[in-house]
Amino acid sequence: MPTLRWTRYPAAASHTGPVVVMASRFRVRGFRHVVPFLRDAMRVRAQVARTPGAVGMSLVAHPLRREFATLSAWTSREAVDGLVRAEPHRSVMRRHAAAMADSRFVFWETDAADLPIDPADAHARLAEPA
Repeated sequence: MPTLRWTRYPAAASHTGPVVVMASRFRVRGFRHVVPFLRDAMRVRAQVARTPGAVGMSLVAHPLRREFATLSAWTSREAVDGLVRAEPHRSVMRRHAAAMADSRFVFWETDAADLPIDPADAHARLAEPA
């Protein structure tokens, strides 16, 4: 699957100043988990698009490596937390918890004018020791 490039959401047009950036990486345990995880990742991506405070998002899938990565920007950490607590994200987390071989999340702040974030920067941050 190709990269789903950075998509700007309505909050991007009006938000200036600092944004919260979240990079995530997921690796599922087996190939049988790839398609279900990808399907649910697309559902969550649609949820992000309609979540207040979402500034932008990209999704990268490497099915043969069983890896997925997201990069998103938000008007606040509260906006991110709102997404996580809402459906379908909440159910997706529960449904795939046992299938996760690894997951990693990194948060940082930047200025809205610096979006979109360079994927190489996000990748490097995800590779740093926790």
